[in-house]
Amino acid sequence: MSDTLKMTFESRSVNEGFARAAVAAFAARLDPNLEELSDIKTAVSEAVTNCIVHAYPDEVGLIHITVVTDAAAGVIRVSVRDSGVGIPDIAQARTAMFTTGGAERSGMGFTVMESFMDDVRVRSRPGKGTTVTLTRRITPRMGGR
Repeated sequence: MSDTLKMTFESRSVNEGFARAAVAAFAARLDPNLEELSDIKTAVSEAVTNCIVHAYPDEVGLIHITVVTDAAAGVIRVSVRDSGVGIPDIAQARTAMFTTGGAERSGMGFTVMESFMDDVRVRSRPGKGTTVTLTRRITPRMGGR
């Protein structure tokens, strides 16, 4: 059985923590261990921060998150979508240390997402926006779900 959560919020830095907490609360239905939950929260934080910093650099826009949990498969899939500036070169953007956010940004967002999730997919069209889809399998606990 799968369940879906959809939410939309403004690309303000204060909403990064909200997104992280909401996704974590929804993910809890799969009974993840603390490490899995922390990994999901970190990846979501990075994806949302990318929207705030890069997708809407000069304006406040909307961020859309869809979370699907599949209890039978033990999988969570989180899609973070914006309608911002888009990414002209996805391969370059996924390179460690590359950033368009200025000297104060580390350029490690996609690298962090990839290290904490089983699969990270990025679709983007310049001027139309970006969708990052994060997938993570949750280890079954003794006794099942």
